[in-house]
Amino acid sequence: MTAVARLDASEVLACAGELADLLTDTVLGGASVGFLAPLDRATAVAWWEERAAAVSAGRLAVWVARDAERLLGTVGLAFPDKPNSRHRAELVKLMVHRDGRGQGVGRTLVTTAEAAAVHAGVTLLHLDTETDSPAESLYRSAGWTRIGAIPDYAAAPSGELRGTTIYYKQVGAAAPAPALRPRIQA
Repeated sequence: MTAVARLDASEVLACAGELADLLTDTVLGGASVGFLAPLDRATAVAWWEERAAAVSAGRLAVWVARDAERLLGTVGLAFPDKPNSRHRAELVKLMVHRDGRGQGVGRTLVTTAEAAAVHAGVTLLHLDTETDSPAESLYRSAGWTRIGAIPDYAAAPSGELRGTTIYYKQVGAAAPAPALRPRIQA
């Protein structure tokens, strides 16, 4: 059974090693998540440790999925800092360990992030993902709308340039006035 939990800043720091292992597995598996191969563990740990400040400030929310043995996946919501964009958030860094794929972990993480966004008053989510990646079918089946693709957007872990596809999803009810919308708190 997979359990999903939201991490506060101290938990991100405490889990940085496990999150780094997930990130290195994701890159080793060829997913374009912002890093080139080979990704050493120390770099991955440092990257996750740097996320703790954003979590503490309320600019980033991070969830993890675990089974009885280990951390299987993660997803985040990044919140803009501009007053005119507080009704939206970006779904970021959805990663599922290669051994945990095809078991509903990714869908559970996406659904969790969507529900948290609604609870926070967010009405619009957006993301980008590597064009033709397995993630695209997940997002389409979860009701996300494809906007279009940008060719040669980012380098894959191998260094080869690949396209990215942009998606959005409207969630929740009409957004309250931006200044009145509560932020997700740690």
